[in-house]
Amino acid sequence: MRAITLQEPRKFEHVDIPDAGEPGPGEALVRTHRMGICGTDISGYLGKMPFFSYPRIPGHELGVEVLAVGDGVTNVQAGDRCSVEPYMNCGNCYACRRGSTNCCESLNVIGVMVDGGLCERFLIRADKLHPSAKLSMEQLALVETLAIGCHANDRGNPGNDDHALIIGAGPIGLATLEFARLTGATVTVMDMNPDRLEFVRQTYNIENTIQFTGDGSELERALEITGGDRYAVVTDATGSNKSMSTAFQYVAATGSLVYVGITTQDLTFLHPTLHKPEITLKASRNAVPSDFTRIIGLIEDGTINTDPWITHRTSFNDVVGDFDRLTKPETGVIKAVIEVAN
Repeated sequence: MRAITLQEPRKFEHVDIPDAGEPGPGEALVRTHRMGICGTDISGYLGKMPFFSYPRIPGHELGVEVLAVGDGVTNVQAGDRCSVEPYMNCGNCYACRRGSTNCCESLNVIGVMVDGGLCERFLIRADKLHPSAKLSMEQLALVETLAIGCHANDRGNPGNDDHALIIGAGPIGLATLEFARLTGATVTVMDMNPDRLEFVRQTYNIENTIQFTGDGSELERALEITGGDRYAVVTDATGSNKSMSTAFQYVAATGSLVYVGITTQDLTFLHPTLHKPEITLKASRNAVPSDFTRIIGLIEDGTINTDPWITHRTSFNDVVGDFDRLTKPETGVIKAVIEVAN
C-alpha cells in the first residue's frame, strides 16, 4: 500500500507499507481522499514541531471515505464521507474525565505522534469520525483547522461589545477569525504580510487590519482602533516567541491573552506586564468533539464559506516535490490541499 513518510526534517519519501487490514471492534477502515497541509505539518517538515517524531506518515487534516466498520460501530457506515478528529485520547485521565479530551495526558495525534492519513487506507477509532452527507472531501479536510480556531475563540470568549485582536493571519489565525466574527465582537487582524491582510479585508470585510513592522506603530494603531482601551481578547496565532512575549501590550486591563500558536523557544516578559492590568493568560490546544459537529453544521448551512481558503492544490504523486514551495508565505499560500485519491 502506498504512503509518504517524513523520514527526517526536509526529507519525504514514497514508501510501501503493509495493508491496513480489516477493522476490529470500534474501528473503521477509511480511504484518504484529501489532506490539508497545516502549520504542524510545515513545522514538522522544518524540524520545529516539539511534538513531532520521525519517521512519520503525516496527515491529520483529512477528508475520508469509510470502507468498512468493525463490530459495535453505529455512528458511521461504509460509504460515509467524514472529517477526522485526529486526537487519540485515553478516556481515563483527569483531563478526559472532565471532558477536556484535547488535553489527554497520553494524547496521540495522528500524523504527528503516530502515523496519519497520507496513505491510501488506514484504520481509526470510529468515534473519531464525523460524517456529512453534504460536504465535499475538501471541505471535510478543512474541518480540523477550523476546529482549532473554534476552540481558541472559545478560550478567549469575546463578547459582542468587545474589541478582539488576532495576531497572525495564517490558517489558524483565519480559523479563529471565522468564529470571532460570529460573536459580534469588533475584530482586528495583525500580520507582517500585507497580502494576507488584503485577503482578510477582501474575504471577511474586516476594516481594522494592522501590518506589523516592528517600529512601534502597531500599538499606536491598536490604541486608535480601540479608542485607547486596547483589546478585551488577544489571540496570538503566530507561533513566534517574540510575538507571544510582546502581545501583552495590546491587552486591555482585565483582558485575556490566548496562545494558540506553539513555539519551542522561551517566552519572556516582565511580571508587572501581566500583573498590573490583571491579564488572564490562557493556552488553547487542539479542539473537542463538539467543535467538529458545530463546524460541519456551519459549513452545511453556509455560515462558513470555505471556498476562499484553498489557494493551492497538489497531488499524492507531486507533493514531495511541491512541499518545500508550499511552506513559503511569499508564494501566497493560505491553505494547500493534497489530492490523495479521486
